[in-house]
Amino acid sequence: MKITQAFRFEAAHRLPNVPPTHRCHRMHGHSYRVELQLQGDVDATTGFVVDFFEIEAAFGGLLAQLDHHCLNDIEGLENPTAENIAIWIWQRTKPALPQLAQVRVFETPDCWAEYDGA
Repeated sequence: MKITQAFRFEAAHRLPNVPPTHRCHRMHGHSYRVELQLQGDVDATTGFVVDFFEIEAAFGGLLAQLDHHCLNDIEGLENPTAENIAIWIWQRTKPALPQLAQVRVFETPDCWAEYDGA
């Protein structure tokens, strides 16, 4: 069984490793959407793979670090591409949620990166 919980945050960033003529080289913001997908067996007693409240609790601290901040100022996100944000979230969330199977980070409704630990 797979379950997914989505979260949203607002943040600014710039991409320091693109040419100065690239529009993402300048500071700008996004309304990000993060999806945490977990996979596992449904517990016969609870009926859950993982309780959504447990996912929220595990991710809440990271979400607070990201929301309404400049991502470049966060340790490990000096080059905050969607790809690097997905990896950053995975590395910090997987220990608390061992059933984590995939992290998706949407910069826009039409553009996202997904990471499964590989």
